[in-house]
Amino acid sequence: MNESLKNTALFLLVAVLIVITGVSQSWNAALLILNMGLVSAIMAIGVNLQWGFAGLFNVGVMGFVALGGLAVVLVSTDPVSEGWSAGGWQILLGLVLGAATITAAVLAYGRLPKGRTRALAVLAILVVGFFVYRAVFDPGVEAVEAINPAGAGNIGGLGLPVLLAWPAGGLLAAGAAWLIGKTALGLRSDYLAIATMGIAEIIIAVMKNEDWLARGVKNVVGLPRPLPYEIDLQNDAGFVASAANLGLDPVTASTLYVKLGYSLLFLVVLLMLLWMAQMALKSPWGRMMRAIRDNEIAAEAMGKDVTRRHLQVFVLGSAICGMAGAMMTTLDGQLTPGTYQPLRFTFLIWVMVIVGGSGNNFGAILGAMLIWFLWVQVEPIGLWLMQVITAGLPDGSALKAHLIDSAAHMRLLTMGVLLLVVLRFSPRGLIPEK
Repeated sequence: MNESLKNTALFLLVAVLIVITGVSQSWNAALLILNMGLVSAIMAIGVNLQWGFAGLFNVGVMGFVALGGLAVVLVSTDPVSEGWSAGGWQILLGLVLGAATITAAVLAYGRLPKGRTRALAVLAILVVGFFVYRAVFDPGVEAVEAINPAGAGNIGGLGLPVLLAWPAGGLLAAGAAWLIGKTALGLRSDYLAIATMGIAEIIIAVMKNEDWLARGVKNVVGLPRPLPYEIDLQNDAGFVASAANLGLDPVTASTLYVKLGYSLLFLVVLLMLLWMAQMALKSPWGRMMRAIRDNEIAAEAMGKDVTRRHLQVFVLGSAICGMAGAMMTTLDGQLTPGTYQPLRFTFLIWVMVIVGGSGNNFGAILGAMLIWFLWVQVEPIGLWLMQVITAGLPDGSALKAHLIDSAAHMRLLTMGVLLLVVLRFSPRGLIPEK
């Protein structure tokens, strides 16, 4: 079969599966799968940029996605004036002092001659700076978190339009990736994986415990959105009249309107990123990155700065993941740090890239859409299948109860089987790198 025809058929298959979901279940369910699939496709492009282009094994995707979600709170929510008055500026001063301490220690380490004096000087700067930082920072945190802890207890954000939070999420993730990359990219691939995994867990732990930042595990709800909330549309007489003219009830019409609006926004962002990724792939820079991926020693012998290029692509891929995290939080309308789990935001994204075809941007998108559809639909399909299989067994049968209860585990079983099948029969993915 012609390669272009095969690839088109694969994308059409995913489209047909989503349409079948809309017809057999509901169009709301189909659009939700589509929207989360588009966001997952953006994450997959970010991971593909790092792994497919440069061979960087980043297992900290979850952390960069979470930073994107945090950016939505810091950019789009209104500032909590009482929190700023109580201790917000003191928190900022403490953070500045902490950064100044680290900067002073780095400068002392670089400028003092090697020996005992340098070690003692750096140690003294870090110890004194730490106590000064905590003396300023801790009282400010306590004061902010004491302000209406049931509804606020944080400093809020800048009150800017929420769409600005999407690139801001990318910038926040890029900044974190630069700091991580400066220290971790010199590690071997397996050690880099361990380091990025640990750093992602640290990011999530900070978000859960620093209530002054984004309310921690108390969550931030009712975030601003680029589209109206469904309840607002349902209370709009003009919208209700338009829905009635189409034969739809206001609840269904409002959810469809909002989800379709998000689909268009996400599709525009995905197409822009896909175009830029394709241009990068075909450019001299893209060819150089693949040469470094395939043989670092040979590339270094040709005068290429491998570490610098790795840092470059690590920052770019992480920025894309951060932007996707901001988009997903905007879609949810809330930030819930407890929901950031490695299974969903690292393992599943890697499965998408591997199944779709690492090194191929279209493959990453196909893998994201297909895997997300299966992740959502396999469990109800598995439950239906178990009910059919056990239809002849009497009620109260232990075997029947066990098989029906096992349907909840169909997701992980399906992902594992699909990954094994693809690696066995198409090890380079459904749409391999050219």
